[in-house]
Amino acid sequence: MEVDKYIASGILELYVAGALTPEQNLEVQHYALQYPEIQKEIEAIELAILKLAASVSPKMAEDGFEQIRAELDDVIQFTPSESKRKAPWGNYLGWAASVVLAIGLFWLYTENRALKSEIEITSQEKLKLEETLVSTRDAIVRKEALLEQLRDQQVTVIALGGQAVSPSSFAKAYWNKEENKVIIDAQGLPEPPAGFTYQVWSLKLDPLTPTSIGLLDDFSIESDRLFVLENANDSEAFGITLEPEGGSASPTLEQLYTLGAVGR
Repeated sequence: MEVDKYIASGILELYVAGALTPEQNLEVQHYALQYPEIQKEIEAIELAILKLAASVSPKMAEDGFEQIRAELDDVIQFTPSESKRKAPWGNYLGWAASVVLAIGLFWLYTENRALKSEIEITSQEKLKLEETLVSTRDAIVRKEALLEQLRDQQVTVIALGGQAVSPSSFAKAYWNKEENKVIIDAQGLPEPPAGFTYQVWSLKLDPLTPTSIGLLDDFSIESDRLFVLENANDSEAFGITLEPEGGSASPTLEQLYTLGAVGR
């Protein structure tokens, strides 16, 4: 249970005001026993209401209750003749007005807390929306930059076909020799299993000499499956293998997913 949200919902104020159903009262009492934060909030609300009522109520002398009882005794004495004193209805109306005012202020206090909670939720939603917009904008800028690199006339495109372990797999390598960069389009590779990652190799063919140029990490996060790697090698081919997380010193040929030679 999210105690903070429950407290901010305003139900505790309604509980103190006696505005809940019996079932809801039992629920609040249950939570108050289970969560000390809720019990403390109930006590704080009750104390705030008592202070509020005391601040707006007329002050009473220390012997005030004795005076009221004496006045009531004087008024209640019934005789056929007219009572010598009239009931001090003005005082009682003052107390009633104080109670009504306290209830009104309590209602305003509850509404104010609910409004603050709604404003806080709206602010959080706005912040999330702004973060989403920033993330989307960054993704668009990244894709546009990659497209510009792919369209460069100096880029050599190498098709990487599927191998025995996964014949249906495929990929493409966009190699810019001048900038020593390779963009791997891995859209045709399956999702790697947990604990494994794809590793890209630059190959010399005679003799076969593999050199790792990087890992395709965050494969599941990069929806466009485009990865930029550094490659200063005089590559004759490129291959992609499935390796344990962190990569391997040499390729696991049994897990060779795609392979393609430069110029073919």
